[in-house]
Amino acid sequence: MAVNQWRKVLVDGALRPLQFAILPPHCLLCGLAGGADGDLCAPCKNDIARNDLCCPRCALPLKTPAPMCGECLQREPPFAGAFVPFVYGHPIDLLLMRLKFGGNLAAGRTLARLWLETHESVHSPLPMAIVPVPLHRTRLRERGYNQALELARPLSTTFGIKLRDDALIRSRDTAAQSGLDAVARRRNLRGAFDVIGSSLPSHVALVDDVVTSGTTVRECADVLRRNGVSRVDVWGFARAPK
Repeated sequence: MAVNQWRKVLVDGALRPLQFAILPPHCLLCGLAGGADGDLCAPCKNDIARNDLCCPRCALPLKTPAPMCGECLQREPPFAGAFVPFVYGHPIDLLLMRLKFGGNLAAGRTLARLWLETHESVHSPLPMAIVPVPLHRTRLRERGYNQALELARPLSTTFGIKLRDDALIRSRDTAAQSGLDAVARRRNLRGAFDVIGSSLPSHVALVDDVVTSGTTVRECADVLRRNGVSRVDVWGFARAPK
């Protein structure tokens, strides 16, 4: 069998049992044999912190239950709610970094599977389209793929919701958000996103890998709302605590 044919066999989810017969599964985090489904072993999976106690509007982790966090009370977000099931920290940060900067799509597959295991908690009604947070074309050319889009694909397939990766573009290449305060983050992203193409439905889910300060999803949701979308939900994988 040709090399390319073997590669297809090894990445095709329908043929995972054959993959395991050839290459015994190893945990992506600790490297030990016996990953629960070929990706993570049970102890590593149990180390991932769930974001169960959080602001229902922006998913910010909270220490005590509250109807809304202080930031959302002071500055109401342009999205209806956020579903971000994990807290950003070890070891999920390793998987996200491998996907985002290491080109490790196996890590992306694992993240998507973890997210889908929690999908029964997604608030209804379901959106009519899924929109991944876009990368600027310069960053996309450097990286070769958009991690938010790779994470959005299995969500679209599982829920049977149309994936609209053609709807939102990052029209301005911005500086990295890390190291900036809240005001500087908002200024940095102001006017960085645009809606293009055909009209969007009234209810969409905006997908990103990590929601840090929430500035990016706020800006994207605001642009979508200004362009005719009535309701925007945020679907993320991990939420950074303050």
